[in-house]
Amino acid sequence: MDRIIEPLQERILEMTMNQRLTSMLLFLMMTTLVSANDITPQELSARDQIRVAVQEICPISGQKLGGHGVPVKVKVGELEVFICCKPCLEKKINSKYWSAMHQNIAAAQEICPVMKHKLPKKPAWTMVDGQIIFICCPPCKDDIAAEPKEFLEKVDDLYRKSLAQSSPSTRGAKSARLRTGAPAPK
Repeated sequence: MDRIIEPLQERILEMTMNQRLTSMLLFLMMTTLVSANDITPQELSARDQIRVAVQEICPISGQKLGGHGVPVKVKVGELEVFICCKPCLEKKINSKYWSAMHQNIAAAQEICPVMKHKLPKKPAWTMVDGQIIFICCPPCKDDIAAEPKEFLEKVDDLYRKSLAQSSPSTRGAKSARLRTGAPAPK
């Protein structure tokens, strides 16, 4: 990649402002395409496989992750999320699916990793290495900031426990309810 970037940087210094902007836009488009290359399931890390299972749906289309092949990892601000397919790279996030995705993540986590009790209905949250961690109260952010890797592991353990306790069919039914706004069965 450095072999590509260094000559481009030299040429950019010699260009006019319009040429620079055009070149930078093309470069950004190239790097986006490079980062969205096809990957195989084996290339998803164990942590990413867990996060895909917990997230369940694409924040753009609302489709179940994995339904269109291997999900594509993208960054939205600081947050790393998965989308169902490359065509979704060209589309905007749907607020309903974004909310449902966060509900799925909070439901799978279920417990504050600091205080070890059930999350409130509207939990606070913090970010660690591109991953959202839900917490019971803002002061828990300080504990997580002091030991971020430890708390990422705790959250991964909570996700594994949640996934082990629910079957794929009940997770899929829950996601469908969140996508459509249907009430939970009684």
